[in-house]
Amino acid sequence: MMLPSVFIMAQEEEKSYGIKFSGYVKTDLFWDSRQTVSVREGHFLLWPSPEKLDPENKDINDKSSFNILSIQTRLLGKISGPDAFGAKTSGLIEADFFGNENPAFSDVNGFRLRHAFVRLNWEKTELMIGQFWHPMFVTDCFPGVISFNTGAPFQPFSRNPQIKLTRKAGMLKLIMAVQSQRDFANRLAGSATQTSSYLRNAGIPDMQLQVHYAPGQNLIAGIGSGFKILMPQTESSAGYQTGEKTTAISALAFFKMKFDDITVKAEGVYGQNACDYLLPGGFAVKDTTDHTRDLVEYTPIGAISAWTDIHTNGKTFQAGLFAGYAKNLGSKDKITDPVNGVYGLGTNIAEIFRISPRFIVNSGKFSFTTELEYTSAAYGTLNSNAIPENTETVDNLRILLAAYYFF
Repeated sequence: MMLPSVFIMAQEEEKSYGIKFSGYVKTDLFWDSRQTVSVREGHFLLWPSPEKLDPENKDINDKSSFNILSIQTRLLGKISGPDAFGAKTSGLIEADFFGNENPAFSDVNGFRLRHAFVRLNWEKTELMIGQFWHPMFVTDCFPGVISFNTGAPFQPFSRNPQIKLTRKAGMLKLIMAVQSQRDFANRLAGSATQTSSYLRNAGIPDMQLQVHYAPGQNLIAGIGSGFKILMPQTESSAGYQTGEKTTAISALAFFKMKFDDITVKAEGVYGQNACDYLLPGGFAVKDTTDHTRDLVEYTPIGAISAWTDIHTNGKTFQAGLFAGYAKNLGSKDKITDPVNGVYGLGTNIAEIFRISPRFIVNSGKFSFTTELEYTSAAYGTLNSNAIPENTETVDNLRILLAAYYFF
């Protein structure tokens, strides 16, 4: 019996839809010359820990450490399906074993969601809904380092639930996005715990606008800006209703240029209260406006960062060099209590510097890599503008070895 050709074509079309899995197995071995500010048992490195002197004036943090972890192992599923609303449809789910956000980061090896989104693609317009890299992490231009920090704290690093609209116009691409916070959020006042409630209670999402210019496959450049409002309290410490907010702006500029033998990337970032992007900064209590009700007003703490990354384009052997710098700009306003009234990430660091060369050897689906990551941080005491002064510099050298098997 012969099946109708339309039925056969429908079956073939149905088979072309579904999910295709890929990913990699990865193991990292790393050694640090000093104790570090990091998460996931040292795997995600930010900067060296400050001096911590014992009664004999010895630095407790001046101790080396090492670890071996396979928690970066990753599974990705790309989903395809029939057209909808006149657009091509697709989706993506990505997870790894890095563990889920919790106060102690205690579930290393825990299976966690990285990315999950759906896309509608028309001829010149794309609508993406789901969790993906924050627009400040430009997927067309980011450091190629081996370390899982991917250039943080110089490169913004955050994944967010979001709605992103992209419109192409010749060589230009306009990106508009609104985001909430989930795994990467602002710091809870008075502790290192993260909370998304500050953004949620403000009632307005994190908003981003970017313009990218790509005249060909070998060059891309762009600029962008963002706006964010936080409400740190809905109730004052005296039990009164409050709704004081703090605003923050961000900006970036980047470019990537690919030559025959090398690729050059660079980016500059300005961010107020950008600790949810893992940049140094946060906010401070500017002043108490009502002592009876304990009502306060806030001011953001800003920072600037810049990085560059250069690597060769060989298929079998690659070499690269990353360099980054970040500086604490403090607050434009005077604050009443720089000791207890400043909240964020790395707010007591005046500046950070990093340089890290790397080498990669590829063979088929296998890669062996090594990277030396030298990071220097200058810690100080905060003045009335939340700028660290009288600084002491500490350094850390990380030696990283990693093995990948891609599938």
